[in-house]
Amino acid sequence: MFVFVCARCDAELTAPLTEVALPVHAHQIYGNGAQLPVLMEAGTFAVDPEPSGPPWRMGDEVDPGEAAARGLYAPVLSLSMGAPGAVVIAPGDVRGTRLVPERSGGACCGLDGRDGPNAACLACGLPVATRLDDCSLWQAVWLVPTAVRRVRVDGAADAPLAWDDVVRAANSTPPMEPIGTWGGGRYGTGHYWAWSPQWQAAAGKALAHLLAASAGRPVTVPGGLTADVFQRALDVMLPAGGPSRRAVLAGPGRPAPDAGADILLVPTHPQTGLTWTPPDPTAAPHLVPLPLGIWLWLTSPRPNLPIPASGGLPGGLLRDDPLPPRPNCLFHADPRTFQDTVARLPAARGRWLHEILQKLPEYTSRGLF
Repeated sequence: MFVFVCARCDAELTAPLTEVALPVHAHQIYGNGAQLPVLMEAGTFAVDPEPSGPPWRMGDEVDPGEAAARGLYAPVLSLSMGAPGAVVIAPGDVRGTRLVPERSGGACCGLDGRDGPNAACLACGLPVATRLDDCSLWQAVWLVPTAVRRVRVDGAADAPLAWDDVVRAANSTPPMEPIGTWGGGRYGTGHYWAWSPQWQAAAGKALAHLLAASAGRPVTVPGGLTADVFQRALDVMLPAGGPSRRAVLAGPGRPAPDAGADILLVPTHPQTGLTWTPPDPTAAPHLVPLPLGIWLWLTSPRPNLPIPASGGLPGGLLRDDPLPPRPNCLFHADPRTFQDTVARLPAARGRWLHEILQKLPEYTSRGLF
């Protein structure tokens, strides 16, 4: 475990924390006026390897060679020229800081961070973090990488859990959830049922990898919820006709994929962020990453069936609670996550994938994003 301290005065700024992988939805902007929960679990932190924060440069001002050196293979709207390695934690894990009121401008329902770091070290006044809690943003505190340093507070680092142990300990992520709204009337904030923001962000990343693995050919995915998430977009964005590539779900504890599978939808390790690989890496050359909780739901969905009541009712009776409401729209992937992922895939240099990016506004108007 680690604590983060001020780079100037060594004052402790966080509770003891354990490192985990950066969530796919870390930079997601969801809906309009939505009240999103805390991004990170208490007691954890993640590091963003990409540069973040000001100064910014417009994408058309960046030389293609410079962009390629940054791992970008397609145009982007803007590019951060800040320092890499920002650390994100839960707001409740912050210690020894104070908010800077003059750096809270531009927010709608909370703090959006557009004025730069808005929290300073209580001991010396150095700006050390940016708190985000505005509407449509995940609530989080981002530590400025040049203003903090990590200090180990226990012995040697524990080895990451093995895949079997990770799967046993993990919880699956439901595909639908109630989304809180600000100013819901006399009874406080309201809510509405929608597709999970986490699913939409994960689908944006996975869809980019599916398109890259397609090489411009049709792709089929398993039926059911997996098809609800991906097939409609794949059918619209890829040409029809000709031999198709088949994607299947694979991962720890599942049977080995058959020889006809061209693409594997596999989980990522929640501690390391590494993608699961089959024992025989040549079984399928293309791996599409999914967060473990989402992969678990796709491989072992929880049906909305009646369950035995607990306490009070005689044995054998079943509850008849109404099923949760469903979203009033078809599933759509998060466009920003999709665009950012495509831009960082070497396949984006291909003309057909570049054309897909150019048609993103059209696809958004058709409800794919």
